Amino acid sequence: MRVLLLMMLLGFPLLEIVVLARLAEAGGWWVLAWVALAAAAGFVLLKEARFALVARLGSALAAGQFPIAALIDSARTVLAGLLLILPGVVSDGIAFALLLLPRPVPAEAGSRQPAGSVIEGRFRRER
Repeated sequence: MRVLLLMMLLGFPLLEIVVLARLAEAGGWWVLAWVALAAAAGFVLLKEARFALVARLGSALAAGQFPIAALIDSARTVLAGLLLILPGVVSDGIAFALLLLPRPVPAEAGSRQPAGSVIEGRFRRER
């Protein structure tokens, strides 16, 4: 188990280096521009995730829900930002996959009626 973990930890950077070198041979300086833009996007994503965490937690607590979904969503955004900061194409692909995963829908969002819908009925007050 330890050998497998060690191979994964050493293999990922090696894979990043090999893929980046092959792309640099084919694409030239465009690969450097990709890495720089991905790192800048990662920094922006981390900054946005910091502010969004407070808003997500506040809205979940105000709705009376357990805020674990907000924490998981923010952790996923932070992990994607960190992977974008790492130089490499493989880590950028993993980051984009994390960002494209569907977000959880709040439980109360499915129970609301669409705007403009009317419930017909009669009302009578009894004393």
